Amino acid sequence: MDYHSHKFADNSLMFFMDGKLIALMPANIERDVIYSHAGLTYGGIVVDKKFKTAKMMTLFGEVMKYLKSKKIAKLIYKAVPHIYHVVPAEEDLYAIFRFGGKIVKREISSTIILGNEIKFSAGKRQRINRLRKENIQIEKSNDYRLFMNMVKEVLNEKYGVDPTHTSEEISLLAKRFPDNIKLFLLKKDQIPLAGTIMYETERVAHAQYIAGNSIKKKIGAIDYLLNFLINDYYKNKKTYFDFG
Repeated sequence: MDYHSHKFADNSLMFFMDGKLIALMPANIERDVIYSHAGLTYGGIVVDKKFKTAKMMTLFGEVMKYLKSKKIAKLIYKAVPHIYHVVPAEEDLYAIFRFGGKIVKREISSTIILGNEIKFSAGKRQRINRLRKENIQIEKSNDYRLFMNMVKEVLNEKYGVDPTHTSEEISLLAKRFPDNIKLFLLKKDQIPLAGTIMYETERVAHAQYIAGNSIKKKIGAIDYLLNFLINDYYKNKKTYFDFG
């Protein structure tokens, strides 16, 4: 998280038992509120595969003591969805419930199980089949500046906002995690029409950004690209495809 560390006052926690590190919680603090973590889509406690419910209850008991000792009024906890867990488990959510936590926000996320065929609408299928007959290329690229400019144009036009990441930030992250962050561009006659930045974890292929230029809708470029990623590229590599 170094690339945007200047935006947050770090308050990450490390948990020890008998001198051994057993858990981590990335966190930042704003006044008297701790977030786990405001600079991450998801956050929360990171533990190993052997962590049990009783130990999680003990851990949260220590968290409560820590908050009280520091005069911190609130912990905002953004749990990691179980599809991202190496071993799906939600002892942390149970512990929060037991300690009186409340749900304060819900957000929508769209995810499919790869291998369970999802049929496109008739219109999308027609556009995909039409593009199969044309001079279309899909390639991995490192031109994050070109693509993020495309993303910025779309977000400015539709919502009047900029992307969460700048092209410099996303390029830096991609260099640090070349096996996990990949840019796919769809081109027609070598002209970029659409693309997506994929974040890969052990089980999930997550589309961080999806965007196209002004003519991509007319020819179904994004439909064609997503069909390739879902039904060809990631089908036997990951368990889930997450649109975010």
